[in-house]
Amino acid sequence: MPNQYTLKALDIGINTHQESVAYMREDCPVCRAEGFTSNSRVKISVGSRSVVASVNVVDSQVIPEGHVGLSKSAIQRLALDSVTDVMIGHADVVASLASVRKKVFGNSLDEADMQAIITDISDHLYSDIEIATFLSVCAGGRLNIDEIVYLTQAMVNAGKRLHWPGHDAVFDKHCIGGLPGNRTTPLVVSIVSAAGHLMPKTSSRAITSPAGTADTMESLTNVNLELADIRRVVNETGACLTWGGAVNLSPADDVLIRIERALDLDGEGQMIASVLSKKVAAGSTHTLIDIPVGPTAKVRSGSDAGRLASLFTQVGAACGLKVRCIITDGSQPVGRGIGPVEEARDLLAVLRCEDNAPVDLRDRALLLAGHVLDMAEHCGLEVAQQKAMELLISGEAYRQFCRIVESQGVFKSLPEAHYQHTENAVLGGTLRRIDNRKLARLAKLSGAPFSPGAGLRLYVKLGDEVNAGDTLFTLYSESEGERDYALEYYRENTDLFVFD
Repeated sequence: MPNQYTLKALDIGINTHQESVAYMREDCPVCRAEGFTSNSRVKISVGSRSVVASVNVVDSQVIPEGHVGLSKSAIQRLALDSVTDVMIGHADVVASLASVRKKVFGNSLDEADMQAIITDISDHLYSDIEIATFLSVCAGGRLNIDEIVYLTQAMVNAGKRLHWPGHDAVFDKHCIGGLPGNRTTPLVVSIVSAAGHLMPKTSSRAITSPAGTADTMESLTNVNLELADIRRVVNETGACLTWGGAVNLSPADDVLIRIERALDLDGEGQMIASVLSKKVAAGSTHTLIDIPVGPTAKVRSGSDAGRLASLFTQVGAACGLKVRCIITDGSQPVGRGIGPVEEARDLLAVLRCEDNAPVDLRDRALLLAGHVLDMAEHCGLEVAQQKAMELLISGEAYRQFCRIVESQGVFKSLPEAHYQHTENAVLGGTLRRIDNRKLARLAKLSGAPFSPGAGLRLYVKLGDEVNAGDTLFTLYSESEGERDYALEYYRENTDLFVFD
């Protein structure tokens, strides 16, 4: 049995996100006896609870003698609320890392390999570096169809699952992203559930975008619901709009997304597994996948979109999920707001049928809702879209949205950002191109999605005739530094808006 030593655990207040970190003195006798150095992996135990942590070696004056400093995530997993004696020893060998190395050298992973990797990631046995390695060797089309199926199933198996007795059909939808402002999900969920169909929607936070559905909904209501609360909300309203990471549905996905965000990486196989594992775990039987295509969208060509649609359909079928994919216009942002609060303003304007509601967001949501209703009622797309329109115009979709929001918690008032800056066109002309990726980057530099009020509001669309001095956008931020950093980026990227 490995040697174990006792030290007093100290919460030193460092947020390392989900990675557990142990801070040990450079002259710590445990470090010297066991040869622990920076990045060593150690097992820390107290009673029946334990975590595996990465070691950071610090100067002697930082940590009191006989103590070990722990990051906030380690403190939380050990459920420590005071200075407590803990046992420290070498971490057990993580056998599944051999499968990661197998993939590094170009070999395919089988079902057992993938299940072991995802189980160990879910159990927080991997360091961030090891997770980044796994994601990197799976990106760039390096997963074959079988591996994507194994990954999807492993992510479902690693967490909890929702079941909806008495319902033969449960619906969901997802957009693969790449379009700033494309916040159609709350609209579709409201319309479809107003029509009497079950749509328990668990969404992700942003990976590479300025806002995810969960980020936007969090600016309006509580999205961190426990499983029992999700069941209650769905039983009361027929739908929900929550964050999936809060309820241990496909728990590895939340860990992987955090690393993907840091890498600015969204690999094809991982994306498919991420999306479909959450659908299966949420108890869905039918899902609609929106694949926008455009020169600066996530998917650049029709052929790539067709291939992705085929993969989604095949993997879905292997997991018992009926998938319909539609390919949509991804040439420019959708709506006017980019960032959690600004996108919330747009979706509320559409639901309330306000005169200034963005038409493109409304029309896109009606198209998607029509497809879901057609899947549910087999009535044909034209009839389904007309029904979606009637539910929106009558106000029933908005009333249903309010029922969902109030069942999840209070209906919040949207905050105003502390700093605003309006940017005007220097030259005139016809707007021919908007770079989606750079526009998303601009909103992220302003603080979105971590500062909900940060982001921007667009005043131009492709094809608009713009005169010098016309307003292009207003930038919102919570600090002067973020505002100035974002504006510096904008002025260095003169091709964000292209006129002729």
